[in-house]
Amino acid sequence: MNITLKEAREAVNASLKKAEELNVKMNISVVDFGANLVAFARMDGAWLGSKDISMKKAKTAKFFDMNTGEIGKLSQPGGSLYNIEHSNNGLITFPGG
Repeated sequence: MNITLKEAREAVNASLKKAEELNVKMNISVVDFGANLVAFARMDGAWLGSKDISMKKAKTAKFFDMNTGEIGKLSQPGGSLYNIEHSNNGLITFPGG
């Protein structure tokens, strides 16, 4: 099932609330079933460079239907997804977010 714009905005709003609780400035991306960007928010003061990371982490998680922390474990030397971060125009394989 695909995510609606309303659902994506709700996810962004929940993420903004959590980021404020943690006192961190975030870039937040939500993608649909096809890994297309549906919603994005950049908090005031968030690192500009993390915009790209946010979008790539969301796409990476969707491409493989698992969180990037798990992909990170599998992409270590000797792992079944070793070097996967070099595919699909660059993926993000570290956890968090």
